[in-house]
Amino acid sequence: MKLTTRTRYGTRLMIDIAMHSEDGPVQIESVAGRQDISVKYLEKLANTLNTAGFLKSRRGPRGGHLLARSPEKITLGEIVRVLEGHPLVMDCGGKELNCPRIDECLTRRAWDEVTQAVYEKLDSYTIADLMRGPTCE
Repeated sequence: MKLTTRTRYGTRLMIDIAMHSEDGPVQIESVAGRQDISVKYLEKLANTLNTAGFLKSRRGPRGGHLLARSPEKITLGEIVRVLEGHPLVMDCGGKELNCPRIDECLTRRAWDEVTQAVYEKLDSYTIADLMRGPTCE
């Protein structure tokens, strides 16, 4: 499983909003400046996260974005699922049986279990957890 910049930048967006929303909605331009990510890209991510119910948006001069739930209730796994479309370790795993060799596959169970383990780990981290720890970027 390889996560894209959508997940990396989307997670940074969520953490930044959580950390800077004490005085009200956070503007994308401010996040872009702090995170060194283009406004246009962050707007696309914010729209996706808003539609998925992770952000609330407010228009107008004092507008911006807020988390729709507390940082303790949003997991990294949820963000990955929304931004990546629930990626699998191997394309043949999951509920959709899209492999012509499914009946004789000796490794499918292993790939499914690895994918499940990855998501269990991702779900163990919340935005609040990530706000407390050091960053590598």
